[in-house]
Amino acid sequence: MKIFIAGIMQGSHAQAAIHDQDYRERITSLLAAAFPEADIYDPRAKHQKSLEYKASTGREVFFQHNFMCREIDLLLAYLPQASMGTAIEMWEAYQHGAMVITISPLKHNWAVKFLSHVLYTDLEEFAAAIGDGSLRLKIKDIQTGNTNFH
Repeated sequence: MKIFIAGIMQGSHAQAAIHDQDYRERITSLLAAAFPEADIYDPRAKHQKSLEYKASTGREVFFQHNFMCREIDLLLAYLPQASMGTAIEMWEAYQHGAMVITISPLKHNWAVKFLSHVLYTDLEEFAAAIGDGSLRLKIKDIQTGNTNFH
């Protein structure tokens, strides 16, 4: 299974700044423990200095990541607040048949609500679903055609 970790980076910062990225390590650890067979890709891990990229490199990375979201099995989106980049990645994944699992309190936001197969309010709820096996069961249901989302 190919998993892409999407999540807020720049968010709504007007200046060149990045939101706290500590969530990525926790999500990666949780996913790796639950799905040891998975190939997990974290775009931030590969592009720590992305704010320093010249425009052509940034553009190339941006489109490469969006293209990657067309070829994955599962996208895990972390959205404590809105993120345009993550919304695009969610759209690409969803439109190309990938499962979208979202961790966000934004349950009424249409992009979050309608592009997510599974929606958790926070990291603790997500971790509990991994721990009790319910996430694995939801993934299996989605893979077998059960589209009863959330």
